[in-house]
Amino acid sequence: MLLMERPFASVDVQTRQLLGDELLRLWSGSAKTVLFVTHDLEEAVSLSDEVVVFSRGPSATVAGRFPIALDRPRHLLELRTRPDFREQCTRVWECLRGQVAA
Repeated sequence: MLLMERPFASVDVQTRQLLGDELLRLWSGSAKTVLFVTHDLEEAVSLSDEVVVFSRGPSATVAGRFPIALDRPRHLLELRTRPDFREQCTRVWECLRGQVAA
């Protein structure tokens, strides 16, 4: 298992794109589970097989689970322009918006 908490948070957007593609490449060649924590919705959807949204507060619970139905291999720059990617982001955002606005 590989645990990653906001690993790309302090890099510029171009480097983040390259690191995301590299993570996907390395991950596809392994049988490892990756737990990736991020505050970036598009990053979560583009890198994941499943997105889990947590509720607000110190006693957070699971507010929603979203299987991500996007084919592999994924190339992040191309992926983010596809309608099916936008649809996946919209599904997750509908749940996340309730947590952010609360």
